[in-house]
Amino acid sequence: MPLTALISSTLRCGRAHKHTPATMKQRRSTVLGDTVEMTDRFVFNAKEGVDNPVMVNTEDSVHVAGPSPRLCVLKKDHGEHFGFHLRVERGRPGHVIRHVELWGVAGRSGLRDGDRLLEVNELFVDDMEHMEVARRILVSGPLLCLLVLGSEEYEQAVAQGWNLREVARAQRGDAWNPPRLCHITRDPVAGLGFSIQPVHGEKGKFTINPVSGGPAEKAGVRKGDRLVWINGAMASEFPHSAINKMVKKCSDHMTVLVIDSVSEESYVRRRMPVVPVLADARSMVHRPRRLWLAQGRSGYGFLLRRERGVAGRLVHMLREVEAGSPAEAAGVKDGELLLEVNGETTESLSHDDVVSKIRQSGQNLILTTMAVHGQDLYTQLGLPPLLFCEDLSSSNEEHESPTALKSLAPSAESQEELQEEPNPRLCLLQRGPIGFGFHLGCSQQKSGTFINQIAAGGPAESSGLLQSDVVVEVNGQNVEEESMEDVILLMKKEGSSLSLLVIDRPGYEWMKKNARPITADKASEVKENTSPSSTQQMP
Repeated sequence: MPLTALISSTLRCGRAHKHTPATMKQRRSTVLGDTVEMTDRFVFNAKEGVDNPVMVNTEDSVHVAGPSPRLCVLKKDHGEHFGFHLRVERGRPGHVIRHVELWGVAGRSGLRDGDRLLEVNELFVDDMEHMEVARRILVSGPLLCLLVLGSEEYEQAVAQGWNLREVARAQRGDAWNPPRLCHITRDPVAGLGFSIQPVHGEKGKFTINPVSGGPAEKAGVRKGDRLVWINGAMASEFPHSAINKMVKKCSDHMTVLVIDSVSEESYVRRRMPVVPVLADARSMVHRPRRLWLAQGRSGYGFLLRRERGVAGRLVHMLREVEAGSPAEAAGVKDGELLLEVNGETTESLSHDDVVSKIRQSGQNLILTTMAVHGQDLYTQLGLPPLLFCEDLSSSNEEHESPTALKSLAPSAESQEELQEEPNPRLCLLQRGPIGFGFHLGCSQQKSGTFINQIAAGGPAESSGLLQSDVVVEVNGQNVEEESMEDVILLMKKEGSSLSLLVIDRPGYEWMKKNARPITADKASEVKENTSPSSTQQMP
């Protein structure tokens, strides 16, 4: 999903269709292009080692008393889409699967309308922010492993107090460990430090055994590990002699995908491929880093340039990081590639588009960066680098997490502390050349669509809108019970003028608790803004 507008919680994963009256209502959740398209037939891919993964639907997983999640493995070819939407819906907990294309990849995998998403690529996501879940689906590449519960079963499990994380874990078995991507750097004396042997009686299977204290062991290879993948190629596709030649020809480093034999049995039982998208990649070098910046008095302290990389491809490069700047404090390094701005990939964006995205961030910014050598390595291995991103936010806790990837609906004070009835505000905006200057957000834990991010100097800021304000009405129409997608569609229909009745979160909760109506006749009108926004994309 281009997380570009960051105001839609819809993840679109379907082919484009003609908009007939019968389909318009069904497709209302596809807004602002804030979608990801993911569908169709399959071609055997030696790197993935599975010829028809979408037919996997593990009804025969480990059976436990209680909810029985289903595993759906989706595989799309180049230019295809997965064929489903992912939504947050008011009144329905969890991440909801919608609009599953019957004959698309999702439909053939066993995914059903109304399913709730528990795991993405074996990572538990039920308690994760919706935008981050969408991002993880986006960066997974052509193979996607989803663990889901049916709609009724999910809601019953929640009502009965089941620990859904444990439910998800149980279907893998007790002795499960994920596969490991191990990047091994050759030692001048010890070499790569491992040997490979065929498994007796099992064609196409090999064990890899590290030398004690050698480079392979330091990279995470363990004695008796099964070798699944070597430098981007499935080991099962080669004879033992060819694999040994590959190892001997290796110059400075080698990357292998390995798994212990017990965990391998878990994947075989579930008919699930052992692939890099599921791997623990802590030993990988040049991993992308997600950095959190808080704007200083003179900005962030770096320059962005569009340069031509080693392979001749244009890339966004970070340059001239100023000493003592927020960029330096966050860990930005001169000469790094800029892969994402606030969770949105920069690959298809122009230089001006990226600059605009940075300016839209206001006082906080998330940059995903990577060394140039990293791009070369992941390209050679055929892996999407964003799949292995390190989040460095925990190492710099004084920086508030930007709202681009995390829905913020803070309660600044307890509702009991309010002494007077709060006043809603009527904010009037005029659209500028590139928008009204704000993003919307929603949260499963709190009701109401709210103002999630405001561009500095834009129409929203000038109109008096504040971050975390709850949107009660749009141009006189109450939207408290509407989904965020429908609120966005309503705003898009209203042309160049926008009237928003809003109230701060503590005030909204107080009014609801005391059964007080929130109406425009009690609102204080904030000045109308007529200046165009030059920094923010329209919601």
